Amino acid sequence: MQTPASPTLPPNVLEITLAIALAAALAGTLALVASRLARRVLGSLARETLGEPLARGTLRVVRAMTFVVGFAVFAFPALDLAGVDVRVGLQSEDLGRWAAETGVRIAAILVLAFIVVRLLAGVIVRAEREMSIGTGLDALERRKRAQTLASVVRRALSALIWTTAVLIVLRELDVDITPVLTGAGIVGLAIGFGAQTLVRDVISGFFLIIEDQVRVGDVALVNDIGGLVEQINLRTIVLRDLEGAVHVIPNGEIKTLSNRTKDYSYYVIDVGVDYGEDTDRVIAAVKGVGAELGADPVHGPNILEPIEIMGVDDFKDSSVSMKFRIKTVPLKQWEVGRELRRRIKRAFDAEGIRIPFPQVEVHVKREDARDSS
Repeated sequence: MQTPASPTLPPNVLEITLAIALAAALAGTLALVASRLARRVLGSLARETLGEPLARGTLRVVRAMTFVVGFAVFAFPALDLAGVDVRVGLQSEDLGRWAAETGVRIAAILVLAFIVVRLLAGVIVRAEREMSIGTGLDALERRKRAQTLASVVRRALSALIWTTAVLIVLRELDVDITPVLTGAGIVGLAIGFGAQTLVRDVISGFFLIIEDQVRVGDVALVNDIGGLVEQINLRTIVLRDLEGAVHVIPNGEIKTLSNRTKDYSYYVIDVGVDYGEDTDRVIAAVKGVGAELGADPVHGPNILEPIEIMGVDDFKDSSVSMKFRIKTVPLKQWEVGRELRRRIKRAFDAEGIRIPFPQVEVHVKREDARDSS
């Protein structure tokens, strides 16, 4: 019984291994030098603008891309020195020359585009952070505005830079980009005529952002759909409702938009009391609750003005309806309102003020029994 022959290694495996190791060592050295050079060039600007994590990520990308290009440049000459015949359809000298010239330029373009995108993102993040300095109401409004503009500007600049980089790389590959640009113009014109809905969405989104109608972080009611605004794009607005459902609404389809957290908010509360209660005593009790809530260290900073007594609002079947409202910072009206309701209930119980509930009174009329005689 014959045993299968074990696979034999090529006779020049040692030379190939040494050549690859030499190319990897040279590429690693080049990558290390490029990384240190990039660290010196970026310096404190990268750390201040990008922040330490993004700066480290940028340097890692520069090191990795430099290693790949360096390995491609050094691999073919190293294999030639080792006497290895690389059969790839082209001469190894031509491949090495292409990698050393065109390949290096392409890698430099991509690295430069990556660094510029990271730097611009860092500048935008830093500007957003500086605009959000402070803890007051103005700082909260500036933060919402900055987040909205930053997300749109960052995406637009990234798309522009990478598109430009790809076109330059095509030129380096001897691809005539004139037909590409011409075709893009024709396609864009066709899209402009055919995709009128898309154009309408983009134009509506542009004015939605410029006019500061709603910002990321606001709670808005769009076409009778309410939720927290998570994203504002040129084409769509994204809301997340109380149940966590995400609603994506094209900007061109927005018919009505109600921003419930623009600059400040009100919490309106209707309280029903028994017809037999003194409304002045009810108002005094509610004012006391409002003053107590305004002095609270947790909820007090969220209240902008004392509780407003709007008076008797309606006469209902079993109660007198009284309306109150309290002015709060944006997004805090529900938290303050729930606490206000809890304290009003507790104060009414202490004062003996009765809050009626729907009830039905049944009157039974009995007729005198007739004589059996």
